[in-house]
Amino acid sequence: MLVLKLLIAHVLGDFVLQPNKWVKHKERKKWASKYLYIHTAIHALLLLIVLGFQIKYLWKIIIISISHLVIDGIKLLKPIKNSRILFFADQIAHLTVIGLVVRQWSDLNIDFSTVVSEQNLLLVLSLLLLTSVTSIVLKVVFSVWNKEIEEVSKEDSSLKNAGKYIGILERLFVFAFVVLNQWQAIGFLLAAKSVFRFGDLTKAKDRKLTEYILVGTLLSFGIAIVIGLTYQYLSF
Repeated sequence: MLVLKLLIAHVLGDFVLQPNKWVKHKERKKWASKYLYIHTAIHALLLLIVLGFQIKYLWKIIIISISHLVIDGIKLLKPIKNSRILFFADQIAHLTVIGLVVRQWSDLNIDFSTVVSEQNLLLVLSLLLLTSVTSIVLKVVFSVWNKEIEEVSKEDSSLKNAGKYIGILERLFVFAFVVLNQWQAIGFLLAAKSVFRFGDLTKAKDRKLTEYILVGTLLSFGIAIVIGLTYQYLSF
């Protein structure tokens, strides 16, 4: 119950009650921005509200609020240049503080032996195979056709690495559907992708692009299904 209350306060303070104007002002003024301290005060107030203004929670509120101010202040100095990585690092730091507070001052005990169980390790391995490993494998497989595909699609523009991320997402969806025994959902996903790809296939002057997309989709789905079935067989 305590962890849910703290998470609700965090989500409200960091995402719901923080206008974009405040974010931009903090990025410009950094530690001198008044909104940095207003933002922290709002977090403290939200913690007071969700914890029912009880004195016994005062130290939790003080620790989380001060840590939030420090973490946000460090984030504004941009120790990491990549804004996406910085965002997730910031959120992980906030959630880590919340986790430590809950573990220290509540009856919630986390058994780390269950976290690193054989089934969870198998899940981590499966996710690594579905994302980074399969992306590299497919890149190597299709390298034999690089020149031909570049000639066919050189006039088309697309988002950088969009295809890579689409492939990763579709494999994760297929993996989840296999584990949940929702095979019909895989058919729906394949049909949906075909609809979105229809324009590419009809505009192609050469059927090389059609074959390239078809082979890539079948390989991606096939690998995800095999990994999903393997995980299902070994873990259940």
